[in-house]
Amino acid sequence: MSARLHDVVVVGGGPAGLAVAAAAARSGLDVLVVEGRPFPVDQPCGEGLLPAGVRALDRLGARAGLVAAEATAIGALRWVDAAGPSVEVRLPAPGGLGVRRTALSAALLEAARRAGASFHGAEATGHRRGVEAVEVLTGAGPVRGRVLVAADGRGSRIRWREGLDAPLPRRPRFGVRRHLAIAPWSSAVEVHLGDGVEAYLTPTGTGRVGVAFLFEREVPGGWEAQLARFPALAARLGGAAAASDDRGAGPLVRASTARVLDRLVLLGDAAGSVDALSGEGVSIALAGALDLAELLPEAVSAGGSRGALLGWERAWHRRQLRAAAWTSILLGLARRPALRRGILSLAAGRPRLLQRLVAFALG
Repeated sequence: MSARLHDVVVVGGGPAGLAVAAAAARSGLDVLVVEGRPFPVDQPCGEGLLPAGVRALDRLGARAGLVAAEATAIGALRWVDAAGPSVEVRLPAPGGLGVRRTALSAALLEAARRAGASFHGAEATGHRRGVEAVEVLTGAGPVRGRVLVAADGRGSRIRWREGLDAPLPRRPRFGVRRHLAIAPWSSAVEVHLGDGVEAYLTPTGTGRVGVAFLFEREVPGGWEAQLARFPALAARLGGAAAASDDRGAGPLVRASTARVLDRLVLLGDAAGSVDALSGEGVSIALAGALDLAELLPEAVSAGGSRGALLGWERAWHRRQLRAAAWTSILLGLARRPALRRGILSLAAGRPRLLQRLVAFALG
């Protein structure tokens, strides 16, 4: 066992893990990040950051590390019915960002290192929570901390080992993403709504657009077959060269029965993920990481008990309830074509009402 006892051990070097490492280290805590994948880490993602996520990047000092070749300012959301109306609304200040996932990883990694976090380049294979410390087992030897932050993603092994997995949704959904070498034609994220599938288009830097398809049932033929379900998009994008390999993810929604135990916190998708149709996943992860970092110094000093960490459970519920409500509205419309077209037509005629709704949901 390693002789050094860290204040916080973070398992997972995705956006949530790097953000909490940066913020907690900046507050004076001794933070170790355990991650076996090489940086920068790429993952399937819509790659859109909404206002809460942009504010979190600013607080972490990570936004300045993003260059135009890898990030695009997003000013609006546009919903398009494949067979009917469309509507566009402006994002509330400070707007959004379309960011290549590897660029976001690199910027957050630099912020964490600059703040003083240290890194252990090995995969976490197990953990044991004790009375005075948590031991994390890795391929390069064990490490110890007063508090373990599990930021190991949607399929969290730590959550599973602790028996905190909640049942899967009755209708699980999946996604697949590819980048295309094509110049973005607007500063909006476009969500094209079809029957049984949605196409999510995000400009992610100079000469590149990310295209993700979200669905309940995969069709034979993969990404190209999903594109063929949107004739207008296929006509616009069909000749563009792929700028990345396809990456899939799912089930998109995973949940936990609790977010804190003695000396353990679940963060980011490990705590619970929302459907990618909302576009809020990374923004919720970054904002939640800052919420957690604010209470960690006091919680560590108090012994890292469940009671000392319950503030994170409350903060998580506040953010998740609003995100879940917004996502439920979007999914309800996606699954009901006639209602969807009626609502989009109504919203197109009353843009100020929709603008206020979006500002409340995403602001």
